[in-house]
Amino acid sequence: MAKLEEHLTGDFDTLLDYLHSGILNGSSSASWEESSDYQHGSFRCAVRVYERYSFIGSNRVSLNLTLVGDGRQLFLSAITSGGSQAVFFKINTWGEGAFLDCVRELLDRWYG
Repeated sequence: MAKLEEHLTGDFDTLLDYLHSGILNGSSSASWEESSDYQHGSFRCAVRVYERYSFIGSNRVSLNLTLVGDGRQLFLSAITSGGSQAVFFKINTWGEGAFLDCVRELLDRWYG
């Protein structure tokens, strides 16, 4: 499992759309599996779950993206899972890190 968390400033919908498009366009095997949205007053929370095939690990990995916002103050949590081929412990987790690197690169371009 790999995790990336960032405090950000910006427009909630613009960032969410940017990340969603970037993740899906970042890999030919990436798919959007499910989502959930919540809003109460100015507080918003969007959860997105993606999956893709990892050629490096020869398996599928998932990415859970959670964006929380109150006005222009945002918090992003991205957590990857899966990718291991072992039964009792995790080995071969390269795919998780590579999927998370996609989000990291998108954020670098967002602020670049």
